Amino acid sequence: MTIIKPETCAIDISVGGMTCASCVGRVEKALRKVPGVLSASVNLATESARIQVQGDASMEALLRRAVRDAGYDPRTAAQADAALNASPWEGFSAVAWGSALSLPLVLPMLGDLFGQHWMLPAWLQFALATPVQFVLGARFYKAGWHAAKALSGNMDLLVALGTSAGWLLSVWLWWDAAPGSMPHLYFEGSAVVVTLVLLGKWLEARAKQQTTSAIRALHALRPETAHWMGPEGVVDVPLLEVLVGDHLVVLPGERFPVDGVLLEGETQVDESMLTGESQAVLKTTGQALTGASINGDGRVTMRVTAVGQETVLAHIIRLVEDAQAAKAPIQRLVDQVSEVFVPVVIGVAVFTLGAWLWQGALFETAVIHAVAVLVIACPCALGLATPAAIMAGTGVAAKNGILIKDAQALELAHRVDTVAFDKTGTLTMGLPRVTELWAASAPEKAQWLRVAAGIQSGSEHPLARAVLSMAHDQQLVASPCEQVRSVAGRGVEAQIQGRSYLLGSLAWMQSEGLDLAPWQAQIDLLHGQGATVSALTERRVQGQAPGLLLHALFAFGDEPKPGAAEALAALRQRGLRLVMISGDNQAAANAMARRLGLRPEAGEVRAEVLPADKSALINQLKEGGHIVAMVGDGVNDAPALAAAHVGMAMGNGTDVAMHAAGITLMRGDVALVAAALDISARTVAKIRQNLFWAFAYNVAGIPLAALGFLSPVLAGGAMALSSVSVMTNALLLKRWMPLRDKT
Repeated sequence: MTIIKPETCAIDISVGGMTCASCVGRVEKALRKVPGVLSASVNLATESARIQVQGDASMEALLRRAVRDAGYDPRTAAQADAALNASPWEGFSAVAWGSALSLPLVLPMLGDLFGQHWMLPAWLQFALATPVQFVLGARFYKAGWHAAKALSGNMDLLVALGTSAGWLLSVWLWWDAAPGSMPHLYFEGSAVVVTLVLLGKWLEARAKQQTTSAIRALHALRPETAHWMGPEGVVDVPLLEVLVGDHLVVLPGERFPVDGVLLEGETQVDESMLTGESQAVLKTTGQALTGASINGDGRVTMRVTAVGQETVLAHIIRLVEDAQAAKAPIQRLVDQVSEVFVPVVIGVAVFTLGAWLWQGALFETAVIHAVAVLVIACPCALGLATPAAIMAGTGVAAKNGILIKDAQALELAHRVDTVAFDKTGTLTMGLPRVTELWAASAPEKAQWLRVAAGIQSGSEHPLARAVLSMAHDQQLVASPCEQVRSVAGRGVEAQIQGRSYLLGSLAWMQSEGLDLAPWQAQIDLLHGQGATVSALTERRVQGQAPGLLLHALFAFGDEPKPGAAEALAALRQRGLRLVMISGDNQAAANAMARRLGLRPEAGEVRAEVLPADKSALINQLKEGGHIVAMVGDGVNDAPALAAAHVGMAMGNGTDVAMHAAGITLMRGDVALVAAALDISARTVAKIRQNLFWAFAYNVAGIPLAALGFLSPVLAGGAMALSSVSVMTNALLLKRWMPLRDKT
C-alpha cells in the first residue's frame, strides 16, 4: 500500500504580547507541541511566528489556539497591519498616566536632596501608587500568571514579582507602624519601576517600527488604482481588479501598477526601488516593465503579465519578510540561555533575601535588594539583540539592491574567504557575438550559417542567440531541421534533409571522433584572441569511415561587464581569493580572465567546466577548508549556488538561480558582491555588540543589585535603558551605504 504524506507548508502568525526572549521560547514550545508541526521559529522583533507544518487547512486554527493557550495574542492580518502602521504615539497614554501618578511620589525624594521634607501622607502614597501597580501594570500580572502556570518565566513575571513585593512591603510597614508615626514606605519604587518599564516598552516599540520601515516602504510603492483600457475607453479601477492580459495606460510620473510589457510609446523608467540604481532606464516597445517603478516623461500603454503575489515587488517583499523573520544561527545560544534565565534570577533574588537577613539586615532592606535583583534582570535586551540587527541590516540592504533571503546567508557572508564567479552573464555581458566564421571556402560560409541557424532556432543559449543574430543580419533564412537533441554542456545535434549535423564545443567533437589536428593552427589563433570556438560537423554517412566531417568553425566573443574588473580588484583588496569558472577552453578563459584582472597563473581560472561539474568544484573548494561564495546567473549555476556556503544570484539572471541563492543582487552589478559582504560584516558586528552589552548588563547588574548598590528605581531605569540601547544600536545600520555610493 502506498502512503501519501500530506503536503508540508509554512504558516505565518502574528503574535502579540511577547516581551522578552523567554516569551519567544514559550510560544515556540507551545507551537511545537501541536501534532503535525515540523518546526516553529518565533521572532521577537517582528512579533511573528513561522511554522512548518504537515497537515490540512485546520492547522492554522490549532496553531492560533496554542498561541492563545500559552497566554499570547494570535493577531489577524488586519491587526498585524494595524500594529505595523500604528502611530508612533500608540501606547504612550499609559506612560503619561504612570508619570503623572508617580511624579508626586518622587518629588519628596528630590526634596530630601535639598533639605526639604515633602513626604506625602501614607494614604495619599497608597492612592497614587495602587492604580499604577494594578491598573497600568495589569499587563505584567496577566502575562506573568500565564508564564507561572506554564512553569516558565518571562520579563513580566519578574516585574510583577518585584513591584508587588515593594508594594506589599509598603502596605505592611504602613499597617504595622505605630499610630501617629510616619514609616519609610516604598510605594514610589514600585510605581516608578512600572512606569519606567512601560516607557522602555514604548520606546522599544517605536524603534521596532523603524526597523520594519523597509517593509512598509515597499508596501507603500503599490498604487491603489490603475488606468484600465476597457471597451468604453480608459477607466480607473482598483488594483485588485486588474487581470493578466489587461491593457493599462500609465501617465508620466506615475508608478507602473503591476508587471508587464510595453505595448505603445517610449519612456525612461526609474527602477531604483528594484535595483537601488537611481539612473533611469530607457524602455521601448516589447521590453519588460516592473510594477512600482516610476514612468518618466512618456504616456505609455502596457500589457499586464503578472499581478498580486506573482509580481516582482511582491517577490521582493516576501524575500525581505522571510529574512527579517528568520533566526540567525547565533540566536540559538540566546534561546538556550533564556530558557533557564528567569528561574535562575528568581533563585538569585531568594538567595539575596536570605543572605541579607542572615547578615542581620532589616527585613525591609533585604526585600528591597531582592526586588532590585528581580527588576534589573529582565531578558528583553537578549531577545532583541539578534532580530533587531537582522531586520535593520536586511532592510537597508534591500534599499540598495541586495535581497538577503535568509539570516544564515547574512551571518555566513562576512566569513567568506573565497568567491567563485560564473563567467558568462556574471563577469561578462552575457551577449556574445560571432566574431569570425571560418569555412573551408568562402562561398560555403552562408550555407553553413543557415544550417547553424536552423540547429539553434529553438535554443535560448547566449551562443545560439549570437548565431541567429548573425544570420538575421545577413538576411539568411535558417534551414528547417528536425529531431533536435540537446547535449547538456556540449551542444546540439539535429537532422536537416536527412543529414545529421552537430554544433557544439570542440571537446565534444573530439569525443565523437573528430581529429582537429588539420585546423589546430586556426583554432589556436582564435583562442589566443580570447574567443570561444564551436564547430559545425556532420556525421559520416553509411559506407564511409565512422567519425565527423568538419564544415565550419564559429568564434564567439564577449565583453567584460562595465566595472567588473574594478569590483574584482576591490574584492582582492579585502584579502579574498577569487576564482572564475568557465565552460570555455583554457586559452579563451585565460584571455578573458586577464581582461578582468584575474591571474590564471595563480589558479584563479577553472576552464572547461561542464555545468554539472560546477557544484563539484564548489564542494572541492569547501573541502579545502574555505568558506565559499558562488556568484552566478543561469539555470546551470543553481546547483553550485545551492552548494556554496553563500549563493549570490545576479538579479538579471534566471528565477531558478535566484531561488537557489541566499542573496540576490538586483542590479546584476559585480560591485554589489563586496557590498553584500560588507553589510553582512556590519550586521554581525551589531549582533555581537548587542549580545555583549545584553549579557554584560546582566552580569554586572545582578551582582550590584544583590549587594545593595542599586535601588529598584535605578534598576528599573537601567533595565528599560538596556532594551532601548540595543534597538538604537541596531538602527545605526540604517545609515549604511555601499562603499562606492558613499560621498
